[in-house]
Amino acid sequence: MRVLVTGGAGFIGSNFVHYLLEETDNEVVTLDALTYAGSKTNLEGVLEDSRHDFVEGDIRDPDLVGELVAEVDAIANFAAESHVDRSIEGAEPFVSTNVEGTQVLLDAALGEDIDRFLQVSTDEVYGETLDGTFSESDQLAPRNPYAATKAGADLLALSYHTTHGLPVVVTRSSNNYGPRQHLEKFVPKFITNAARGDPLPLYGDGSNVREWIYVEDNCRALMTVLRDGDAGEVYNVGSGTERQNTQVARAIIEAVGAEEDLITFVEDRPGHDQRYALDTHKLRTLGWEPQWSFDDGLERTVEYYLDGH
Repeated sequence: MRVLVTGGAGFIGSNFVHYLLEETDNEVVTLDALTYAGSKTNLEGVLEDSRHDFVEGDIRDPDLVGELVAEVDAIANFAAESHVDRSIEGAEPFVSTNVEGTQVLLDAALGEDIDRFLQVSTDEVYGETLDGTFSESDQLAPRNPYAATKAGADLLALSYHTTHGLPVVVTRSSNNYGPRQHLEKFVPKFITNAARGDPLPLYGDGSNVREWIYVEDNCRALMTVLRDGDAGEVYNVGSGTERQNTQVARAIIEAVGAEEDLITFVEDRPGHDQRYALDTHKLRTLGWEPQWSFDDGLERTVEYYLDGH
């Protein structure tokens, strides 16, 4: 199978490209605009692979996208603006890339014999829950512009299955962490700040809860859905491991060997969801299970960033 991975030089996308080339016999075409969050350094070790072609370009370019889609069997769409804080400051690039870019990809796929269109999404589309877990059939209630654009892209992709019969599958994952994540994000930011002795800014009182999954486990889940998922279906991807933000900060401090007084509580951001948690039974019926514990994944992640990445 030849797979077009859009946003393949970003965090999860690049890890998925590595996974496909190192763990499967698939061929990969990586498309990435190399904006601030995407870097070819994330693809070191696979750029020269004979089964891999890298193309610098934008998913909003219909001519380029049409050419690439015509040459592949499947599409995995990771391309997205993804930082909540940036979406609060200005939503336009999120709407443009996350929704309009997805529409360009979907339209290109309509004209080709695509076996599968994987839309990679997030648990943030559900909004917050103070108890229990979200299932795939729950109402979407995004509470920030980033999440709203991802929800819009999900619904648009699923509508192309209903209306046109396009073989779309959607995954919604919990918080990913691991190698190759941009330093603006929580875990790498706190690791690098702690290593320098800089403050660790926690929003509000730090009680917000997230479900954390090591990125390699998510990549295996994505491949499982790409291969075995039913068209028109949504699959939640989560580990079942919940941590308050203060717990994550303290775990990073311990792993780095820094001082706990680096934690600094700052004004909460608008619309900050208190808790996310996912029901992953549907995915597990396909044979997937997480393999990384939070502590083991964090140890590997700390090693990666302290080694100078």
